Amino acid sequence: MKAGLGIGRFWFFALWLLCSAAASTAVAQLRIEVVKHPPFTLKDSSIFISGTFNQWSPGEEQYKMTRGANGVYFFELPDTLSYFEYKFTQGGWIFVEGTREGSVRPNRVYNRDVEPNPKLVSVEIEGWEKQPSYTLVVKKIPKNTPHDATLYVMGDFNNWNPADRSYQLNKQIDGTYRVIIYNSLEKMSFKFTRGTAESVESRASGRILYNRVLVHNKVRINSNVEMEIAGWNDLPGANKLYSIYDLLLLFSFFQGVLLIITVPSIQGYNRSANRWLLLLIGVSSVILASRVIVNYPSVVIGYPKLQLISDFIFFIYSPLFFFYLQRLLFQSRQISSLPMQWHFVPALAQFFIYMVYFFLDDSTFEAKLYDQQSDLYVTRVLVACGALIFNSFYWVASQRAINRYKLDYKNSSSYEQNLQFLKTVLFIQAVCLVAWAFSTGIALVGWWKGFDLLGVFEFLTETIWIVFSFITFFLGYFAIHEPDVFRVPDAVFGSEPTIALANIPLPIGTAETKPAQLEAPAEETEDLPIENLEEEVRKLSAYMETKKPYTNPKLTLVELAKGLNLPPYQLSKIINNGFDKNFFDFVNSYRIEEFKKRVEDPQFKNHTLLSIAFDVGFNSKTAFNRSFKKITNQTPSTFFNNMREY
Repeated sequence: MKAGLGIGRFWFFALWLLCSAAASTAVAQLRIEVVKHPPFTLKDSSIFISGTFNQWSPGEEQYKMTRGANGVYFFELPDTLSYFEYKFTQGGWIFVEGTREGSVRPNRVYNRDVEPNPKLVSVEIEGWEKQPSYTLVVKKIPKNTPHDATLYVMGDFNNWNPADRSYQLNKQIDGTYRVIIYNSLEKMSFKFTRGTAESVESRASGRILYNRVLVHNKVRINSNVEMEIAGWNDLPGANKLYSIYDLLLLFSFFQGVLLIITVPSIQGYNRSANRWLLLLIGVSSVILASRVIVNYPSVVIGYPKLQLISDFIFFIYSPLFFFYLQRLLFQSRQISSLPMQWHFVPALAQFFIYMVYFFLDDSTFEAKLYDQQSDLYVTRVLVACGALIFNSFYWVASQRAINRYKLDYKNSSSYEQNLQFLKTVLFIQAVCLVAWAFSTGIALVGWWKGFDLLGVFEFLTETIWIVFSFITFFLGYFAIHEPDVFRVPDAVFGSEPTIALANIPLPIGTAETKPAQLEAPAEETEDLPIENLEEEVRKLSAYMETKKPYTNPKLTLVELAKGLNLPPYQLSKIINNGFDKNFFDFVNSYRIEEFKKRVEDPQFKNHTLLSIAFDVGFNSKTAFNRSFKKITNQTPSTFFNNMREY
């Protein structure tokens, strides 16, 4: 019995000690009260205490003051604090206490040694600091917005919190949504959301939208800023304009796939040139498809880094097209002084620069991707500027190559080459380059002057891609309607060609011949005087008048040399020195004379002038008119009318 009483006394004593410790702890508190405060800036606001004791954190939940029944806000701090500085906020530094006039007030100071009542501090908040405010007014939201959706605004003022209740938009009686933002920064970046990072606003099509930017000196403080929300990133867009844009790019992609299948199946496929063409079409088609795919909401959300894929065409397309042009026009001849691999060094450099951003985590990358002030945005602009100069250089080089070919083939061919598809491609490229330069200028002016020209820039960018996609349309048209461009013509050398021209281009589409077969001995290619030039001229003239090889619309120097049993280089010298003409004009002069004879011959009186022109060897009306005017100084119709008068 005594033992039981002893145990009971022990537990009673322990309980007494615990209660005493709790009571002393409760008493050993420093109570800070706010007995009076001005109206809150935001609805449902609270008062927070912030100071040196919590590293000046302005809105920590554990430092939120409690509102008593009498309306007094209080907070208890440990009695161990003898000195600290502090202030009151409404949850952030943009809602911090100030003077009665709204200016900045100094930090409050607690010093136990000088406080009248160290256990209880009662204060009044005179006012709140007057921060620059903007009332964002959303006048229109997408029709597919859920009826029960709650709209928020997130930005650099709330650490991009997509569901911050302090920045919830309130629907007004007039149907608009409004929210007041207090921000003293020179620039404010923001976006609207429906409460999550996935449901952020987008363009009407659902494509990504760069951060909205409000510039302090461009908007009047304490004013309404009206805007509209065009679409949501996680909901399908209702604007059909961009679906047409997507269809055009996808159609171009499928046309490119069709060309990759069709061109190699053409009989006499020109492997040397067209392997570059197929590589060019393949790369372009993949990039065009990626432009469509990466803008789908699910891809934007799940794989934001794919947005950079289309940039890789900047330094790849032009070298590929240039090498295709080189092989098509000049076959085995090298027209570039740089080794092939050096042409792709800029593309390799771009790859390594972009790899820095591919290694970022998705959230950091997204923040940089949508921010026009980020280093990623600046990097992409600089890369685009460099690519504009790079592509312009190759465009000029390609144009010079075509001009050089047009000048040279008159020494080896008697017909005008069909360069229309190359001219069309170069014209489309020129349009893209001009639009590219203009859009780059728009972007730089907007960045320099602080103008909001993003809409214009994006419109020009989309236009450039649509125009660029037309290149595959034209390549497809010529591959189907004029397959000779992509085909190797019938051999003109015979079964064993032994000599060809080292300095004269072969016709478009001609296969690349082994160098050992093409090159004549060095001593034969020297510019030696031709013996009995007059005799050679008479032989050539007799051959032309009797055999009439010029009626072959595809007659070449090599083919004519074979008929005369002469080396092509020697025949070229006979024509140049004996007739003072190039091969093209030499053959066409015989065609013109034959045309004149047939026009005067009664048996051809029922033939049209154009049919006679085709019979004598011209391959097109344009070529006939141009050659006739050059040789006779008059048009065919004028000649015919004059002849009828006599």
